[in-house]
Amino acid sequence: MINLELPQKLTQVQHMAQQLAAGVFRPITRKYDAIEHCETPDELKPVAQMMASMGRGPKGKAEPSDEIRNGANMMGIMGVEAMSWGDVGLMLSIPGTGLGNAAVMAVGTAEQKEKYGKLYCAMAITEPGAGSDSAAISTTARLEGDEWVLNGEKIYCTGGQRCDAVVVWATLDKSLGKAAIKSFIVPRDNAGMSLVRVEDKMGLRVSDTAALSLNDCRIPKDHILGSPDIADSEEARKKAFGGVMQTFDNTRPQVAAMALGVARAALEITREIYEKEGVKADFSKLHYNSTARELELYRLEADLEAARLMTLKAAWMADNGQPNSKDASMCKAKAGRMGNEVTLKCVALCGELGYSERTLLEKLARDSKIIDIFEGTQQIQQLIIARHLLGLSSKELK
Repeated sequence: MINLELPQKLTQVQHMAQQLAAGVFRPITRKYDAIEHCETPDELKPVAQMMASMGRGPKGKAEPSDEIRNGANMMGIMGVEAMSWGDVGLMLSIPGTGLGNAAVMAVGTAEQKEKYGKLYCAMAITEPGAGSDSAAISTTARLEGDEWVLNGEKIYCTGGQRCDAVVVWATLDKSLGKAAIKSFIVPRDNAGMSLVRVEDKMGLRVSDTAALSLNDCRIPKDHILGSPDIADSEEARKKAFGGVMQTFDNTRPQVAAMALGVARAALEITREIYEKEGVKADFSKLHYNSTARELELYRLEADLEAARLMTLKAAWMADNGQPNSKDASMCKAKAGRMGNEVTLKCVALCGELGYSERTLLEKLARDSKIIDIFEGTQQIQQLIIARHLLGLSSKELK
């Protein structure tokens, strides 16, 4: 039987994160949106210490079990959604909560998890010639003695300026395609990795987005995540790349949760504005007894709830050792599109109040767009879902 009620330990996490969002993030959201390029906000440093004492984000998939678990992935969803209600850019700027941390926890060894799991790790995948197609990566890694030597260029690296280390995706042999792609832990202060620029952006302005250059960047042999071996069969290669991609199965629901928080914030502000004007959505009324504005609010609320349930399902599957690649992409696709549509519609519904900086609606709309893009665009998610539903490989359906 499906139980849609959240257990007490999850609602406690949700409540604490909501307090953090309301008490810390909301008061400084405009300040850091205006500053954009800055060091890690001082207000976030005690937050990072608190989160370190509680444990961090998604820990990867659990082993299948008859026992029902609500673990780190579900807790991550609760926390990310509530903090994104406050400010998704500030949430992404908390030291120690980078995408690279999820990669280390998903596929790293026990030693790597202990050494790097507590640092602030960014992830560098995207390249000028390899955006949504991760298999087209051209950054190279070659083994020289006891060191890996990396060369290439990475762009749109979230947290790439402020992080302690970067998980870099590179290929051991480009002629072998995705089978030869591995991920490597590179300390941020490594002399072979340099900061090219920090991007100016429409939204998430407080979160740094960096371009990085790797020039004969040398790292110890044990800094590779997973096995350095290239599989000798097509089936084994597919499995190996699937291990690398497992990171996304854990993090895409987290990104979907960002959209849930942003959309909920926009809807709450819109309802508050409407209620001051005497318009209150009454969900007990039939549609034909409701005004056009009330009906629009009903539709937006329903869209948000559908995305929320899909996101919770994908995270729950990860906590219970169930394959969730399709569901992770489904919730990310649904929530990413929903967050953008809801925030933009709220701007339109509130007119000049929505478009001005008198409320947070215009900022929420700006922040929402990237959520539909990073961690795999809307189109890529739909392609992944189609492959699962049709039982086709990436070669058969491009």
